[in-house]
Amino acid sequence: MTAPLTLAAAEAYESFVVPALVGPWSARVAQAASLRPGDRVLDVACGTGVLARAAAERIAPGGSVTGLDSSEAMIAVAKRIAPAIEWREASAESLPFDDRSFDAVVSQFGLMFFADRAAALREVRRVLRERGRLALAVWDALERSAPFSALARLLDRLVGRPAADALRAPFSLGDPDAIVALFRDAGFSWVRIRTEDGPVRYPSVRSLIEYKWSDWIALAGHEHDPERFETLVAAAERELAPFVATDGELRYSARAHIVTAPANP
Repeated sequence: MTAPLTLAAAEAYESFVVPALVGPWSARVAQAASLRPGDRVLDVACGTGVLARAAAERIAPGGSVTGLDSSEAMIAVAKRIAPAIEWREASAESLPFDDRSFDAVVSQFGLMFFADRAAALREVRRVLRERGRLALAVWDALERSAPFSALARLLDRLVGRPAADALRAPFSLGDPDAIVALFRDAGFSWVRIRTEDGPVRYPSVRSLIEYKWSDWIALAGHEHDPERFETLVAAAERELAPFVATDGELRYSARAHIVTAPANP
């Protein structure tokens, strides 16, 4: 079992990962859910709340947004940023809401990490109203993300397979056919998948590795090793050079699937 996320880690996620990677997708997922004023919306695996905040902009006046995450630290940061939104700490596989409570459920880049994906989707369908709709995003396959694919190979060679597998995990739902099968197993009979590209902008290759380094070495069973760290940075800077701008910023286009499904078509 992994250790609970710390508050410092959740704050780092909000300040580093949200603007660099996941934030640009929030408006797209909210739009895919066809949110409108008066809707009651649930954001599952809300993290620090970037999608919930985007949804809140679309459902006023008269609507409401609830953000739900299993991490106490993520919820604490979300509450600090947007205290007007309702935040709940709970599991996606056991949503603490009555049947048919929401007009829309949204989620971005969380489904890949659920312990029981089908159970979580069945719970989503349960809490959706009769004409409710689900919209979520998952990353495309790793082989279609050249920078992360290259970094995974480097981690395999220089840090260890557990670290590389942790980097691969977010890309585990890249196959559209597998997504459709998963949704149908959960009771969604109509599923639409739209694949889009979105911007990624990390301050530098080094900053990306610094952000994940402690997790990677812990997974691989290593102590902090400055020499190993610098070796990885140097190798990654060489491999990812085609994606680095003149100012040192790591820039590339990431591909994700936006999945939409009505509760009852």
